[in-house]
Amino acid sequence: MEELKFIWDKWEAPLLAYLPKVAIAIFVFIVFYFLARLFKKISFEFYSRILKKQSGVVNIISTIIYFLILLFGIFSVLEILGLDSVLTKLLAGAGIVGIVAGFAFKDIVSNIFAGLLLHIQMPFKNNDWVKIENSFGTIISVGWITTSVKAISGEEVFIPNQIIYNNPFINYSTLEKRRIIFKSGVSYGDDLDLVKKVTLEEVDKINAVLKNEVIDFYFTGIGSSSYNFEVRFWIRFRHQKDYLSAMNEIVMRVQKRFAKENISLAYNVTTLDFGVKGGVNLYDNPVTIQTLNKDS
Repeated sequence: MEELKFIWDKWEAPLLAYLPKVAIAIFVFIVFYFLARLFKKISFEFYSRILKKQSGVVNIISTIIYFLILLFGIFSVLEILGLDSVLTKLLAGAGIVGIVAGFAFKDIVSNIFAGLLLHIQMPFKNNDWVKIENSFGTIISVGWITTSVKAISGEEVFIPNQIIYNNPFINYSTLEKRRIIFKSGVSYGDDLDLVKKVTLEEVDKINAVLKNEVIDFYFTGIGSSSYNFEVRFWIRFRHQKDYLSAMNEIVMRVQKRFAKENISLAYNVTTLDFGVKGGVNLYDNPVTIQTLNKDS
């Protein structure tokens, strides 16, 4: 008992002097706690109006604000209690830990930050047709670390979010339309005006073609055995099969129409020059082989 009385006598005065600081510190912490909750609610309502379809991002922002205010309250409490040295050591330790953690979790943090940007900007949504890096397919989900894509070949591909923001990517579904560029060539003997006319007519017959968009036709060069051309037109696009169906249809229509108009699709040929300007096609002019009589 004597030892306890001695300890009490020694610490009585400092404790009684310290109690007001403790009371003030508790009061300050309670104030900051309710302030943090209040600002969390206000920020949630504010950002919910701005980011209507991004509730996940709104929750993250409001939670960050809540913890920042609460952390500031804790620092204030430590200063009131005269624990500045403890606060300094905590901050120094946090700095060292932060540097180590920064190197260890650099990629994870980069992916999370890129995921936050993806959720804010929303460059694509679920079921959009995209090409990211070498992966082409539809978006399954956009996570905080990776984005999941169902590849055209059937696999599910997980792409780190930082790769998406560090490299170009294509969203084919944004405009809800897609341009088809069909390239081919015709032989030297064909009427180019007729080629252009019938190609444009066949393109115009495709159901998926957007009639309010311009259909472009250009001869793009003279090849080793052909006059090369390309035709460009827009189609409605919801699924990759829309693109493939339209491309399939233009190939079949052009082939049939060219055959009907006696237009020759170009292919590599060997031209024999018999003194005729530009040469002759052997299938148009069959070669007759005559055997010479040795006695004549």
